Amino acid sequence: MRTDVESSGWGEWGTIPGLVRRAAERYADTEAVVEGRTRISYGELGARVERAAAACVANGVRPGDRVGIWAPNSLDWMVSSLGAVSVGAVLVPLNTRFKGAEAAYVLRRSGARLLFVTGTFLGTSYVASLRRAAGEGPGGGPLPGLPELREVVVLSDDAPADFRTWKDFLASGDGVGEGEVRARASAVAPDWPSDIVFTSGTTGRPKGAVITHEQTLRAYEVWCDLAGLRQGDRYLIVNPFFHTFGYKAGVVACLMRGATMIPQPVFNIDTVLANIAAERVSVLPGPPTLHQSLLDHPARDAHDLSALRLVVTGAAVVPLRLVERLRGELGVGTVLTAYGLSEASGIVTMCRRGDEPSVIASTSGRAIPGTEVRVDAPVGQPGEVLVRGFNVMRGYYEDEAATAEVLGSDGWLRTGDVGVLDASGNLRITDRLKDMFIVGGFNAYPAEIEQLLGLHPDVTDVAVIGVPDPRLGEVGKAYVVRRAGAVVTGDDLIAWARREMANYKVPRTVEFVGELPRNASGKVVKGELRGAARGGV
Repeated sequence: MRTDVESSGWGEWGTIPGLVRRAAERYADTEAVVEGRTRISYGELGARVERAAAACVANGVRPGDRVGIWAPNSLDWMVSSLGAVSVGAVLVPLNTRFKGAEAAYVLRRSGARLLFVTGTFLGTSYVASLRRAAGEGPGGGPLPGLPELREVVVLSDDAPADFRTWKDFLASGDGVGEGEVRARASAVAPDWPSDIVFTSGTTGRPKGAVITHEQTLRAYEVWCDLAGLRQGDRYLIVNPFFHTFGYKAGVVACLMRGATMIPQPVFNIDTVLANIAAERVSVLPGPPTLHQSLLDHPARDAHDLSALRLVVTGAAVVPLRLVERLRGELGVGTVLTAYGLSEASGIVTMCRRGDEPSVIASTSGRAIPGTEVRVDAPVGQPGEVLVRGFNVMRGYYEDEAATAEVLGSDGWLRTGDVGVLDASGNLRITDRLKDMFIVGGFNAYPAEIEQLLGLHPDVTDVAVIGVPDPRLGEVGKAYVVRRAGAVVTGDDLIAWARREMANYKVPRTVEFVGELPRNASGKVVKGELRGAARGGV
């Protein structure tokens, strides 16, 4: 079992278009994608990607051009994105939860030349939203407020007159020969940018982390190795493609191993259960909330989940009971935790198969091969996590000042995350620097408090923030989701907490909520909770 040696597959593929072509050849007859009634092989997927690449060539997409995509998980997302990257374009994935103004900002900031966009999704017309945000301006393209954007392709059979349908876009490339398409793909170099991943922007305007083909392939070959992904696996990709966890640990990883991809556009636990049973899903990465919902679903036992063998999860807080329940109640053979961020290709540390359950449950594992991780504090004490290695971004797109703030000349990336390293090098993320609050002179880390509160048998989800206090400066406030049928009160929980943690860590108030606000990658949006607390909600 190779878990601590570097793999060489990324060198064999060279680039993402090289990976796509090799997968189409090596796994030609293997089922690649299942989407509703559509089932295609790797050979067919490769042909579709080449057709999309031909259309990009026909429409003047040049190496280095930025190509945006604003759409949920789907086969068309894969084909359009991989087609653009195959001719040397730089992919700019947009968060499907963005509003029009947020999407327009990323498109403007990246200078995107071409955009692939979904039609109506979850009752929202993304095209109409963009028109409202960028319909006026000096440009002569379909969205005058985005003068560099020359073409918008709607991934649908219908599109406004000044936009293109997906079918028409593909047809426009029919005159481009296979030789030209493959020559463009072969000309892509490993050190070229493959994508610009814009950060969530929860503390300001989003910034675009520039990642190369080589970084992506090297990182996710390691991911495949450590996770044990293999041909024959059937992978339900619930993590959104606009996020590294969905695109790279999902689509790219499956291309590497010849696993079958089952994209799910919306997180719905009933659909997850149905897909696992109907498609014999064996691999289900996702945030802890996904797996918690799966375990707690009242109809879980009505579905055959026996094929499920691999779960990879990661977050600041992974409930200690979750690993044991996945193993014990569902019989999942491999449960791993990991930690990453966009600025480090989405992967920094990962547990290894064979690690003790206590290590997997309480840490995010050790640095992946070829990288270094350190903490600005003594062993066992919390400090800022720093990362150095092949996975660290080239920088933020056209933003030297922001790059200099986080990336030193010595190559160390300041993550902004607070963590603790144990003597074996296992990393436990305790919080974001910005989330720490000070109680009477003591540093309080919400994630640590959340981990402890999550042990209470009547708590299914919890988030802690600091709120002003006239005597201590700040104290903790906990937002708690009760387990179904539980009647635990705030006083009960505070009394329990006083027995389990130092007094300064104990929340002074508890508010029970139906659910916590989370972004598309599963992280709690604490800004909303702070706003609610300030408003006295």
